[in-house]
Amino acid sequence: MSDQWQRVAAVDEIEEDEPISVHVGEHTIGVFLVNDTYYAIEDICPHAYALLSQGFVDGEEVECPLHEAVFHIPSGRCLKAPADRDVKTYPVKVDGDDVFINVAP
Repeated sequence: MSDQWQRVAAVDEIEEDEPISVHVGEHTIGVFLVNDTYYAIEDICPHAYALLSQGFVDGEEVECPLHEAVFHIPSGRCLKAPADRDVKTYPVKVDGDDVFINVAP
């Protein structure tokens, strides 16, 4: 694995409807399991400081726990205001029992 890939969790630490929040350098990232696929998105809602990983997961969408902005987990797309921009997504790969995220630009 390249140095750009950072181990963030074991696969059994992340469950459907129970994402986790991790810190990689200065990035706060939510790691989600949706339909047997792992996704990593910017965890801080762009509308107001709230962790999306503590929001309400419904299929491929997560609703911010503070003001009900909704984001599409696989793409980071903002689906519902009051947020006014998409959240960043990060590449994820699984190697054995470990989940890795690449935060390189």
